[in-house]
Amino acid sequence: MKKSKAFALLPIGVFVVFYLSLGIAFEYIMKIPMGFYNVPVVVAFLVALLVAVLQTRGVTLDKKFEIMGNGIGDKNIITMLIIFMLAGIFVGVVGRDSAESVAYFMLSVTPPRLTVVVLFLISCFVSTAMGTSVGTITLITPIAVAISEGSGFSLPLCVGTVVGGAMFGDNLSFISDTTIAACNGQGCQMKDKFRTNFAVVLPAAIVTLGIILALSFRYDVTEIANTDYELLQIIPYVLVLISGIVGINVFITLLIGIVSGSLIMLLSGGITFPDLLSNMGTGASGMFETSMVAILVAALCALIKHNGGFDALLKGIRKVFKGKKSGQLGIGLLVGLMDIATANNTVAIVMANPIASEMAKDFDISPRKTASILDTFSCIFQGILPYGAQILVALSVVHTLGQEMSAFDVISNLFYPMILLVSSLVFIFVIPEKKSVK
Repeated sequence: MKKSKAFALLPIGVFVVFYLSLGIAFEYIMKIPMGFYNVPVVVAFLVALLVAVLQTRGVTLDKKFEIMGNGIGDKNIITMLIIFMLAGIFVGVVGRDSAESVAYFMLSVTPPRLTVVVLFLISCFVSTAMGTSVGTITLITPIAVAISEGSGFSLPLCVGTVVGGAMFGDNLSFISDTTIAACNGQGCQMKDKFRTNFAVVLPAAIVTLGIILALSFRYDVTEIANTDYELLQIIPYVLVLISGIVGINVFITLLIGIVSGSLIMLLSGGITFPDLLSNMGTGASGMFETSMVAILVAALCALIKHNGGFDALLKGIRKVFKGKKSGQLGIGLLVGLMDIATANNTVAIVMANPIASEMAKDFDISPRKTASILDTFSCIFQGILPYGAQILVALSVVHTLGQEMSAFDVISNLFYPMILLVSSLVFIFVIPEKKSVK
């Protein structure tokens, strides 16, 4: 057995310093728009991986590659990569028009006073169906800006509502990369993680709706003009959502969405077959960086574990956190710190997965609960980061549409992530997890 060595964690420190320092420099010193996302995360992980390779002493280079290969070849990593590809293809098939149809349909049947309430529900549904918070924000923020301009509701309230709703789906969706990463990293079924998660997020969503409704009565609102939509294009999203909830295998769920979406788009004349294939390829390639991160992190973690880094980290964690409830909070803070360092909740989960698995064994925490905590806390932190993709994309869209707003204007209206944190703590320290098969 290798001894625990804290120095073996150096590659993680190198990654954090490399990524975070360049991101801050680009964003706040050089004033580059979306500065953090101009830092190639793949390159940052390659630098960290090089450090880990140099740190691994006493074995040949071939043996180091063997250690990394064993880490990458784990069944959960392979499963995760295939699901990433299928999820990307599904989003490529259904496209943006389908999500916009969902939004405009719901707004068309909404009383003006409840517009922002429905805007939150729309964001929740679209992000759950699409599996991407950034994609949802990109699609729905222009609608939020139009609602603000046409109804009298404040712009920060409308945009903050969209970002909050987008994080709801990012946390729950069966095709979200965070859900895929958390479930496969902990070896649990998505339906089990969904049920555990849903109990936590539902109270937070209800309270958020109550707050938005109360704030809505502070404004003098006017009627909003209707926009055309295509109801047929909503069907693939609904099928994926229902299939996932009832427990159909995630591969079959995604294939149902891809096949139904393809047939609907082709038969309705919305796209030609060559363009459909091209969109499939574009959707799959859109998952390239996420897939490469999963591969590099698996290799990096294999070397760190071989060198005793995780044993050292777990030893330190055991000194701070005592008992099952405290251990759950420790897992949440672990992935939160990873997210602060990377500004990417999927990367944070992938990095935290192996350590969280060991913590779960130590504190007797079920895989579904561990996956739920990882996904939920990563989304809480990611949703409120002023330099996170979600807020930066929202601000970019607002600026493109001729409006001005700061990150802190949005953060002050991010009710859902804040309330979700409270709900999560209640479910950790007050409401015990029901016994079930792990």
